[in-house]
Amino acid sequence: MTSVRLPLFPLNSVLFPGLVLPLNVFEERYRAMMRELLKTPEEEPRRFAVVAIRDGHEVAPSAPGMPDRTTVAERGPAAGFGDDPLKAFHAVGCVADAATVRERADGTFEVLATGTTRVRLLSVDSSGPYLTAELAELPEETGDGSGALAEGVLRAFRQYQKRLAGARERSLSSGADLPDEPSVVSYLVAAAMMLDTPTKQRLLQAPDTASRLRDELKLLRAETSIIRNLPSLPASELTLGPTSLN
Repeated sequence: MTSVRLPLFPLNSVLFPGLVLPLNVFEERYRAMMRELLKTPEEEPRRFAVVAIRDGHEVAPSAPGMPDRTTVAERGPAAGFGDDPLKAFHAVGCVADAATVRERADGTFEVLATGTTRVRLLSVDSSGPYLTAELAELPEETGDGSGALAEGVLRAFRQYQKRLAGARERSLSSGADLPDEPSVVSYLVAAAMMLDTPTKQRLLQAPDTASRLRDELKLLRAETSIIRNLPSLPASELTLGPTSLN
């Protein structure tokens, strides 16, 4: 099994292959990462790995804590992730390719990246200015019946969208807007559904596309049933995804 070492960007969210990730980078450890990425020629991919945080803080405390105001704030690449950062992260993440890395006048960065490939976290190195990780690429296996499952998931997803939008058809994506390749469908739906991080993580690390689609079909049916029985939902707000603050 071949491995690669990349900068590591932990987040309180899950990145899926093919999905866009906007970042507002202000912590020094991640600013150092972006400065290093800018050294990569534009014609080459500027890659880093994104992992979801299992136990820790996306943004390290930057002021004395409560109730003891004399507590010294954590510093360094592993701040907020404990003595063993590897244990603080989920084992499967996603490589991100930064199409845009723009430094602002104040030294912070605006970054727009896209998920590319799933990877398994093998080790974490905190000896530099930012975390790096040794990663093994995870191939995407198709699994049995993924084509039929993708069709079923798309039908269920349109119904889910319709319920979220309060049956306002004009706010829904048309069939032409949705893909039909099973793995793409599985990642798009996983990212678009309103799910907690552990559930999204479970979908990311599914053993194959068919397993992921099968899980999504159950989730879509359950979530649609729940929404149907709620009196009202601010659908316009629910369908907006936040930009990570770091």
